Amino acid sequence: MSRSLRLFPGTFDRYVGREYLFSFLVSFLFFFVVFFVNQLLLMAEDILSKRAPLRDVLLLLVYATPAVIAMSVPFASLVGALMATGRLAADSEFLVFQASGIRPGRVFMPFIVLGLLLSGLSFTVNDFFLPLGTLEFGKLYRKLLVSSPALELQPWSSRRYKDITVVTGEVRGNELSSILIFDSTDQGRQRVISARGARLETRQDTGEIVLRLEGVWTQTLKDGESGRFEYSSCTTMEYRIALDEGQAGRSSIGPREMSSTDLGRTIAFKERDFGEKQAGLARETERARLLLEEAYAAALATASGPQGWTDPSMSLVSPLAAYVTRKGDRVEDRSLDLYRLEYHKKFSIPMGAAFFVILAFPLGARARRSGRSVGFGLGLLVAVLYWALLLTGQTLGTRLGFSPFWAMWLPDALVAAAGLLLWLPRGGR
Repeated sequence: MSRSLRLFPGTFDRYVGREYLFSFLVSFLFFFVVFFVNQLLLMAEDILSKRAPLRDVLLLLVYATPAVIAMSVPFASLVGALMATGRLAADSEFLVFQASGIRPGRVFMPFIVLGLLLSGLSFTVNDFFLPLGTLEFGKLYRKLLVSSPALELQPWSSRRYKDITVVTGEVRGNELSSILIFDSTDQGRQRVISARGARLETRQDTGEIVLRLEGVWTQTLKDGESGRFEYSSCTTMEYRIALDEGQAGRSSIGPREMSSTDLGRTIAFKERDFGEKQAGLARETERARLLLEEAYAAALATASGPQGWTDPSMSLVSPLAAYVTRKGDRVEDRSLDLYRLEYHKKFSIPMGAAFFVILAFPLGARARRSGRSVGFGLGLLVAVLYWALLLTGQTLGTRLGFSPFWAMWLPDALVAAAGLLLWLPRGGR
């Protein structure tokens, strides 16, 4: 065996590579089914329960598949590498390789090469097919909303459409037992509409949700009279909500629907706009400072006049308040951080397939009697920890202003660091 390995290194690479690929495929099917079933359950709650057409449901599943594949590949790379190295260690094949003069680093080469190829595959899906699938998913979902409005209004929840807020009670099909609507009249007066019941209908030609209200009571704020309201009631009312103007009808493309190239261009545009806003704020702050200096100089000049010093507080109140306000202002653009997060996410998650191999190979090789089963369980544990770190970083990046780069790349950095630490005691052998 040793002579064959030395004379035909390609045979050795194919042997180790097949072991890894077999374990990867088993792991990929596991994660694909888990993520796919999760997506199916979400759709069952939002769409299947509302009796949407089967053909459209299947199309939605097809459009959601790229997201499932993009997430399954890195985790399958981790678990597959642990299963493969665990099997090689349990069957003492690492000892055979070492006795044949093959160092662990040489055994590692097929793993890292395949890990990088899998990272490229995951990136392609994440950067091209995922935005396309998400975009088509949104289009079809909005089409379903127009044809079946019950998909949009959920029981015991609230939904906002531009300047309208709808609060629903129990929902059964297209029937609502109670409903509360907050909006404004054409004259801009605030209004509250409550109804004992309602029926959902649609106007496909206009893209509107039509609510046929029953037992209606309306309360409208009077013009210029805070705390005073006008009341009215009626037996029935037809209330229309334009989906193309609300959240459900939003057709603009978000960061998830963009490729990395488009995201980079959008981020550059937003950064320029952000820089211009910062520069404008700096100019306004400097102008407020100069006005405060002029007011202070005028107060000193008054003090040196024939009437002597007078209280300058009144003349300084306005410019001082303006300067303090400008000094305390901060230019923020939360959408810029969201776009940066999504940009780094498009690279960090696919690269996880390669970083996982760096960790999984020495970890699986150390477990002499583990085999595939223990490697599979250990891989699931590491996958859960990685996912928790990823969600934590995303939360910190979106809500607390944490660096988008580190929010997305820190889990990969920790995985790589842990893998390198496991390699250190074996260095030089």
